[in-house]
Order: sequence, then structure tokens, then C-alpha cells
Amino acid sequence: MGRYPSGMDTSAGTPPPDPEKLLAAWTEWETGENTPGRVMANLKTAGMPQLLRALVEQKQAGAL
Repeated sequence: MGRYPSGMDTSAGTPPPDPEKLLAAWTEWETGENTPGRVMANLKTAGMPQLLRALVEQKQAGAL
């Protein structure tokens, strides 16, 4: 897991979040290259939900 927040559950066969893909999707949003729906889909498939869940869990555990 290395650079991803500890406690991130990827045991369900879902790959860990991909920071490069997340940033690329965010940049598409900022520049207007894609529609909001496409950007949201890209953020989801790049692992945004898993990343946010792990960060919330870390914060609640006092790790952040």
C-alpha cells in the first residue's frame, strides 16, 4: 500500500486509488474538457470513494 492511507481495504479485488488518474480527472473538471457526469465517473473509477473513506477513517482514529 505504501503511499496510500493505511487501512485502505483493497481486498475486494478493487485496485487502490490512482493519484495520477484522480488528478487528471480533476484537471478535466477545472478546464472544462469533460462533462460533469464523465468527470464524476472518472473520479469514481480512479478510486476517489475509497480514498475519501480511508482518509475519514484515519481522521476519526486520530491518525491525521
